[in-house]
Amino acid sequence: MDGSAGGIGGTGGAGGDAAVAGGGRVPSVPGFARWPDAGSAKAAGKALRERVPRSAHATLRADADRPGAVRAVEESNRGRIPALTPIRAGRMAATPFAFLRGAAGLMAHDLARTPVTRIGAQICGDAHAANFGLYGDARGGLVIDLNDFDETVHGPWEWDLKRLAASLVLAGREAGADEDTCREAAHDAAGAYRRTMRLLSKLSALDAWNAIADEELVSHTDAHDLLGTLERVSEKARANTSGRFAARSTEAAADGGRRFTDTPPVLRRVPDAEAAAVAASLAQYLTTLTEDRLPLLARYAVHDVAFRVVGTGSVGTRSYVVLLLDHRGEPLVLQVKEARASALGPHLPAAGFEVPEARHEGRRVVLGQKRMQVVSDILLGWTTVGGLPFQVRQFRNRKGSVDATALAADQIDDYARMTGALLARAHAHSADPRRVAGYCGKNEELDEAVATFAVAYADRTEADHAELVTAVRSGRVAAELGV
Repeated sequence: MDGSAGGIGGTGGAGGDAAVAGGGRVPSVPGFARWPDAGSAKAAGKALRERVPRSAHATLRADADRPGAVRAVEESNRGRIPALTPIRAGRMAATPFAFLRGAAGLMAHDLARTPVTRIGAQICGDAHAANFGLYGDARGGLVIDLNDFDETVHGPWEWDLKRLAASLVLAGREAGADEDTCREAAHDAAGAYRRTMRLLSKLSALDAWNAIADEELVSHTDAHDLLGTLERVSEKARANTSGRFAARSTEAAADGGRRFTDTPPVLRRVPDAEAAAVAASLAQYLTTLTEDRLPLLARYAVHDVAFRVVGTGSVGTRSYVVLLLDHRGEPLVLQVKEARASALGPHLPAAGFEVPEARHEGRRVVLGQKRMQVVSDILLGWTTVGGLPFQVRQFRNRKGSVDATALAADQIDDYARMTGALLARAHAHSADPRRVAGYCGKNEELDEAVATFAVAYADRTEADHAELVTAVRSGRVAAELGV
């Protein structure tokens, strides 16, 4: 091309109005920032302290309209498979921490009545201490990050931070730590979040996006006491593969392939028509992947489908595992998991956030996950089965997690700082870290407030859990314990 011609669509002129509108000689482009920035993002964040003092985040208001724990569980069971809701109730009744894991909607009700800055971010919506962990990347390495996004939405960053902090208090209590240690864990999670946002705010946009590689997390968060635990979890995660699951959960089939074996109530075979519907939905799933993934999946054949009960909050939703085999008979297992509307959705307007109409709930989950994680499963996608939305992902993709309820007292703080930093890194992909850091500031005022909230909310959750346990014992709520 003749360099004097002005390029594609160019006029060959010297700039004129374009130099005023955009950065350099070209006009501003939709989807990109304008140059220069209008004002200081950090100053704008700092100014929000006038409307929402950082100390205000300690607030946990009583609410006469709050549903009781039993009613909240019953309402959240709507649309779930009735035969499985007793398993869900049994799992939630196990401990207060387990109750919190299944009560994202109830906590969202409470959080909607707390102060928010209205700085929006793509939030996890369920950022409790058990929803961080290890998983495999495309090259066989292990990544540590948030790893559950069923409730993800665009909403207040504070909600994720407060849910994490409260969960750490409950996990610490279950582990037998004293109250000072539990409160300190919540305090340190907020402090790590604040310091990480401050670090990211000082970097260039690209450096901030890719900052704090996993191998730097321990030193960044001073989590050295957690090293031994992380090494053990990593070793276990490397063996947690589709192949290992298939070896334990399948048997040889008459056609030379393999099929799932029944292990009720967690894994069960499904009728042929149901299996065929799930398998057929994978054609739509392929259209949600980038084209470079298609040659890989084209080397696998679909062999079997089974229903598998998962999680605590997800129990009662429809979830399938699909067995794929390559030309050598080596397995790849996909999970096809129902994607329900986020439990946070009904509560966002009270916090000043809109609830956009979801084109597809599976799409919401997948895109939310990709917006928050540094590295995501290369086979993430979505589909529809029987008119219901589903997400699709690899099953047992070298996943591993730290059991926060089993940590020693000197490790809870380390884990709190690590998860707080990971949460900040995830939020900074969608919220400007300069603005959040400007609000959070340099001192510990926010940390103290979040810790106070976390202890109070842990107390409330223990009362909620006790209400559910009483209802189970009286027979009001059907529960299968220990499943």
